[in-house]
Amino acid sequence: MQSKELVAQFIADIQAQHFEEAKTLLATEGFEYVGPNMRFLNRDDMLSYQFGMAAIQKDLIVRQLSADGDHVFAILDYQTHFQPIGDVRLAVWFRVRDDRIQTVEAFYNAAVVENMLGGNLPSANPL
Repeated sequence: MQSKELVAQFIADIQAQHFEEAKTLLATEGFEYVGPNMRFLNRDDMLSYQFGMAAIQKDLIVRQLSADGDHVFAILDYQTHFQPIGDVRLAVWFRVRDDRIQTVEAFYNAAVVENMLGGNLPSANPL
C-alpha cells in the first residue's frame, strides 16, 4: 500500500471509530505522536486518547491529502458535538516507514482542545 493510501485508511478508521483497525497501521516500535500540547511515544497511548475523544466526535472531514514520498500531509476538520467548540481544524504530518505510520505530528489551536477538556490534558509525556 502506498504511503498516501495507508494514511487515508488510518484517517478513515479514526473517522469510523475503528481504533483496533487504525492501530494495525501504526508502527509498533519507535512510534511517536507530537501535538502542540502533548506527546505520546507509543501507539496504544495515542489511540487511548483518540478513544477518549470519540464521544464528542461528530465527523472527521478530509479537506486535503497529499504525499511526497513517505511524507503525507493532511488538512482535516474535526467536527464535534461540543457546541462551544464546533470544529477544530488540523494540519497533520505523517511519516511512513516500512508500511506503517511511524510519526504523527499534529498542528492545531491547543487552547481549543484544552478548553474542550476543561484543562485536563493527558499526563502521558506532556510538552
